[in-house]
Amino acid sequence: MELLLEYGWVLLVLVALEGLLAADNALVLAIMVKHLPEAQRKKALFYGLLGAFVFRLGSLFVISFLVDVWQVQAIGALYLLYISINHTLKHFIKGKKPTEDAAPKPEKPKKQSGFWMTVFKVEVADIAFAVDSILAAVALAVALPPSGIPNIGGLDGGQFIVIFLGGFIGLIIMRFAASYFVKLLQQRPGLEVAAFIIVGWVGIKLAVITLAHPDVAIINHHFPENPIWKAIFYVVLVLIALVGWFTSSKQEVSSDQNAVKEVEEQQPGNSF
Repeated sequence: MELLLEYGWVLLVLVALEGLLAADNALVLAIMVKHLPEAQRKKALFYGLLGAFVFRLGSLFVISFLVDVWQVQAIGALYLLYISINHTLKHFIKGKKPTEDAAPKPEKPKKQSGFWMTVFKVEVADIAFAVDSILAAVALAVALPPSGIPNIGGLDGGQFIVIFLGGFIGLIIMRFAASYFVKLLQQRPGLEVAAFIIVGWVGIKLAVITLAHPDVAIINHHFPENPIWKAIFYVVLVLIALVGWFTSSKQEVSSDQNAVKEVEEQQPGNSF
C-alpha cells in the first residue's frame, strides 16, 4: 500500500506539472501558427500534436536506456536548471515597464513563414517540449523504489509506467484542457513562474541523483532514496506551488488579451 501511495503521489505531482507546462506549450504552438489561414492552421496544429506524441514517446524510450548513465543525468540536471533560470529571468525582465522617456521603436513587419516552414518550426518546438517534459518526469520518478515490474530499458517497469502516464496525460491536457490551464496561467501569472522554479528544483533532484551515482560517488549512493531527503524535496515543491498561487493575485483578462480564446479557436478540428 505504501508503495502504491508513493507512486500515486509522484504521478499526481507529475500530472499537475505536465498540465502547467502543456498549457504553456499549447499557447506557444497557437502563437506560432496564428498567421496561417484557418484550414492550414488546424492542419499545422494537428501535425504539432502528432509530433508531440511521437517525440515524447521516442524521448521516453531513448532515456529509458540512458537513464543510468551519469553523464546523461548531469546534462539533464544542467538543462533543467538552465530552462528554469532562463524562463524565470525572462519573466521578470519582461515584467519591467519601459520608462516614459523611452520612445517606442517602430517595428518592421516580419515576413511570415509558409505552411511547411511553420510545421517544421512547430516540430522543432515539439522536440524541445518533449525533452523538457521527459527529463522532468524522469527526475521525479527515477528515485521511486523498485516496483517489481520487469525493467524497460534501464528503468524499473513501474517508473517507466509513471513517466509514460504523466507524458500521455500531458498530451491529453494539451489537446482538450489547454484552454483551462491557459486561463489559469493568465489569471494567476505567478503560477507559470512557480512551474519553472519547480522544474529547476526537479533539476536539483536530478543533480543529487547524479552525485550519488556509483561512478561519481560524491554523496552516498542511497541518499536519493532517503525518506528525509524525499520529504524535504516534496515539502519544498508544494511550498513553491503554494507561494506561486498566493503571491499571484487574480487578474482580470481583457478580451483583446484573451489567449484562452486564441488557443480554443486554434485547436485541431475533429475531422483530421
